[in-house]
Amino acid sequence: MVHVERRNRRNNFSVQKDSTEPMHKKSFRFTGFSIRHGMSRVLSNLRFSLTLRIAIHYGAQLLHTSLTMLLIVTTVLVVAQIPTVTRAINAVADMEPDMNMRYSPQQLSGLGVSEAYLLQEPISADLSGFVEKVSLAFSHFFQRTNPRVFLYADTLEGPLVVVFSMEYWIHVYILLFWALIICDLYRMVYFLRHRNRLNKKVLKPISDMADAAAALSANNLSNRISIEGTKNELKDLAVVINLMLDRIERSYNSQKQFVSDASHELRTPIAVIQGYASMLERWGKTDKEVLDEGIAAISQETTAMKELVERLLFLARHDKKTLMLEMEVFDPTEIMSSIHRDAKLLSPAHQFELKLDGNMTVNGDKGMLKQLMRILLDNAIKYTPPGGRIILTMGREGEECVLSVTDTGAGISAQELPRIFDRFYRSEKARKAQSSGHGLGLSIARIIVVAHGGKLHVRSKEGAGSTFSVRLPVTREQRV
Repeated sequence: MVHVERRNRRNNFSVQKDSTEPMHKKSFRFTGFSIRHGMSRVLSNLRFSLTLRIAIHYGAQLLHTSLTMLLIVTTVLVVAQIPTVTRAINAVADMEPDMNMRYSPQQLSGLGVSEAYLLQEPISADLSGFVEKVSLAFSHFFQRTNPRVFLYADTLEGPLVVVFSMEYWIHVYILLFWALIICDLYRMVYFLRHRNRLNKKVLKPISDMADAAAALSANNLSNRISIEGTKNELKDLAVVINLMLDRIERSYNSQKQFVSDASHELRTPIAVIQGYASMLERWGKTDKEVLDEGIAAISQETTAMKELVERLLFLARHDKKTLMLEMEVFDPTEIMSSIHRDAKLLSPAHQFELKLDGNMTVNGDKGMLKQLMRILLDNAIKYTPPGGRIILTMGREGEECVLSVTDTGAGISAQELPRIFDRFYRSEKARKAQSSGHGLGLSIARIIVVAHGGKLHVRSKEGAGSTFSVRLPVTREQRV
C-alpha cells in the first residue's frame, strides 16, 4: 500500500509539473524534436554515389589529419630553433652583466634575444625545480601582446634567464595553420568536383560489373565481364564473378538439357498410352483381342514411365543434395548372391556365373548398392545376345572390395566410352536396335558409387564385351 501511494504521489507531482509548464515552451520543445527527427530521417534515406562517398571520406580524412600535421609542423619548428637558441644562450653567458645583473640591449642586439638577466639563487635540479622551470618558461607565453618564452640555464656567471619574443613565430605559425587548412579544403572541394574522373579511372570496373549483372538473363548467360584495364582487387573480383557465371551457365544448361531430355523420354510412352486408349475406345469394347493387347501395352508403358519417374526423382534428390544413405556394415556376398539368383530367373536365355573370392565387409547402403549392381546386370543382359555369358565377380585388391560384371556382348566403341555416364545418353547401337531404356542407369550407378566413396571403372572392346568394376573401401577391421 505504501508503494502504491508513493507511486501515485510521484505521478501526481509529474502531472502538476507538466501542467504548470508554459505552453510556448512545450511548443518550442516539440518543434525542435520534430526538426531533429525529420533531419535524421532525411539523412538516413539519402543514397550518395560511391564516388561521392569516397570523395567525402577522403576529404574528411584530410581535415581529420590537420591536427596531426600541425603537431608535426610545430615539432619541426621547435627542433629547427634549437641550434639558434643554444648559440644565443652561449653568447649571452660569455658576456658581463651590469650592476643590476642584467644585460643591455646593445649586448643582446643581433642575437634574437629580447632581454636577459641573472637570478640571485639558482633553481634546484629536482622535480619541483623542473616544474618551476616550465612554469617560468611559459609564464608570459599566452599574453595577447608581446608573448615571450623564458629559458633558464646554469652558467659560470650564475643562473641565467634568457627571454625570447614569440610574436614573430606565432604569426608565422598562424599563417602555416591557415595555409594547411585552406590546402586541405581546396583538395576536398577538388575531389568532390572531380569525382566523375575518379569514377572513370578507378571505379569503372565496378560500373561495368553492375551493367553486366543487370544485362544478364537466360538468353545471354555467355556474357562475361571484361577484365582489361582492371588491376589488383578489382581484377580478382571480376575473375571470381566470371567463374561464378561459368558455373551458373553450366548448371542452367544442364538443367535445361535435363528437362528437354526428360520431356522427350516421357513423350513416347504417353503417346503410346494415348494411342492404345483411343484404340480401346473405338474397338476394344467389343473385340477381346484388341482389349487384351491394349491393356498389356498400357501396363507395360506405365511400368516404364514409373521406372523413368523414379530415376528422375533419384537424380533430382542428388542434385538438391537431399539424397540420404542408410549406412551399415555388411558382407557384399549376400548382394552378389541375390543378384545372381534374380538374373537366372529374369533371363534364362543367358549363361550366368558367380565368382566369390573370400569374405569381406564394406560400409554402405545395402539397398543402394543392390540397385547399383542390378543396373550393371541389366545393361549386361540388354547388350548381350541370347546364349551369351555374364560373369558376376567379387574379390579384394589391396584395401578395396571389387564388384564386377563382365559380359560377352557387343562392347562399346572408344568414341562412345567417355559419354556412357552422361544422363540420357544412349549409344548408336542401342538406338538402332530400339532397346528399352532411358540412358539414366549408368548415371545413377556412378552417383551411388561416388556417394559411397568408391570408384566405377569400365573396360570395353567393341565386339568383345565389357567389364564394369565397382571399387569400394573395405572396413577398418578388414584392412589389417
